[in-house]
Amino acid sequence: MPPLVLFALQLLTLALLLAVLYRPLGDYMATVYSSTRHLRVEKVIYRLTGVNQDAEQTWPIYFRSVLAFSAVGILAVYGLQRLQAFLPFALGLPAVSEQLSFNTAISFVTNTNWQSYSPEATMGYSVQLLGLAVQNFLSAAVGIAVAVALVRGLARAASPTLGNFWVDLVRGSLRILLPFAAVAAIVLLAGGVIQNFAGFQDVGTLAGGTQSIPGGPVASQEAIKLLGTNGGGFFNANSAHPFENPTAWVNLVEVLLMLAIPFALPRTFGRMVGDNRQGYAILAAMGTFFVLSVSLLSALELGGRGTAPVLAGGAMEGKEQRFGELGSALFGTTSTLTSTGAVNSMHDSYTALGGGTTMLNMMLGELAPGGVGSGLYGMLVIAILAVFIAGLMVGRTPEYLGKKLGAREIKLASLYILTTPTLVLVGTALSFGIPVIRESVIGTSILNPGLHGFSEVLYAFTSAANNNGSAFAGLTANTPWFNTALGVAMLLGRLLPILFVLALAGSLAAQEKVPVTAGTLPTHRPLFVGLLCGTVVIVSALTYFPVLALGPLAEGLL
Repeated sequence: MPPLVLFALQLLTLALLLAVLYRPLGDYMATVYSSTRHLRVEKVIYRLTGVNQDAEQTWPIYFRSVLAFSAVGILAVYGLQRLQAFLPFALGLPAVSEQLSFNTAISFVTNTNWQSYSPEATMGYSVQLLGLAVQNFLSAAVGIAVAVALVRGLARAASPTLGNFWVDLVRGSLRILLPFAAVAAIVLLAGGVIQNFAGFQDVGTLAGGTQSIPGGPVASQEAIKLLGTNGGGFFNANSAHPFENPTAWVNLVEVLLMLAIPFALPRTFGRMVGDNRQGYAILAAMGTFFVLSVSLLSALELGGRGTAPVLAGGAMEGKEQRFGELGSALFGTTSTLTSTGAVNSMHDSYTALGGGTTMLNMMLGELAPGGVGSGLYGMLVIAILAVFIAGLMVGRTPEYLGKKLGAREIKLASLYILTTPTLVLVGTALSFGIPVIRESVIGTSILNPGLHGFSEVLYAFTSAANNNGSAFAGLTANTPWFNTALGVAMLLGRLLPILFVLALAGSLAAQEKVPVTAGTLPTHRPLFVGLLCGTVVIVSALTYFPVLALGPLAEGLL
């Protein structure tokens, strides 16, 4: 089948499945977070934890709840790793080192799932299930809760509160993520993803030798890893491993799982603010970037620019034959445009400009459609900035959904936008700018010196600060510097944006709504969608173009 036809069929199939899910899933999530009814099991949880389910929280209390919950999660995952040798199903593996435990605990609690280790050789089943898989649910639920809090800020008038974090967390986990993950796990099992506690088994190879093959409860973790846009694989090869992603149709299902909730959340937003057209506008901007990105990456990988790909007849290095360039490009685009970080091919082996495209996807802020929750609140912050820019053009006080955007709102939006670029650029600069650290980075971590080595470090900090978790696999990141620096980048890259989003939500919720007039900018029409897309491009291009020119762009032009 010609590549262009296969690409069109693949994209149209995915678009059709997402269109089928958009309305029912989006409406269901709106109902979950708008309902005043508590399920019996939820009441039991509230009673055991001492939560008053009917009490609303101001934004500072909501944020402190997020902080407290994240701190407990980090301590729990860290403790499980350090005590691994004493846990059942440890598979004889020792305790994880202090620095790696620190990095991994932050990684999974912040929905990053960056892995500086080989999972099957480092983590036993108890740590994988009780620590990592549990955080896959909880970190995703936190992301949706924060997005819903911002939507409430836009929907409410003269309200001092944004809801209750603990209620939002429990509902997101029990009513959305858990049931959908259970269904997804069954589908993956039917597709050949394994689910067992078999441990390591020695099998004969075709060459006459033996190899130790690990088993594990993979399907259950794979489902929430993708549905919650987490990304941490059960195996080192992640979704390139046949036990995690065995066939081409399972690959498409896994892509669908990554996109389902983020693409449905604009519908939830439209329902909760009482205007579905607003959700369609956000969806259109997300969809535009997604289609452009997957088209660009597919073209770059099919073109195979570079000496080795040209000689080989295609850019298949680091890719699985069962997926090919197109299945790999679709998965890679999806994982870097969401905050998933899962991979079914090695981005380090992509063409220079192809690898740069995956990096750019994260640098855009992972807005198309972004991570579970984080994509929606990120795009809404950009929408607020776009409305402000439009207001400056016509000399009118900007308004979004009946809320005036003053100095406080724009400062908070600006701080949100500046957070991750600062972490990325400072982390990369320190890696090469401090002599002692540079010696470790160049001598130990970078396997491909020169422009590509620089790109590997830039990718690592971009992935960590944006809470993505994917990596250029050529970088050895299990070192004191990277475990510490990337851990800090992941933590600040998660909590600081949440702080600014919740402060913005509180400011908007406290306002009265102003009536729509002839001078109000319509935010549901194609003109606004174009303005929204342009704002994303301008903000990212002005911030990241210089550093991209030092890495993937320079390498691609050689």
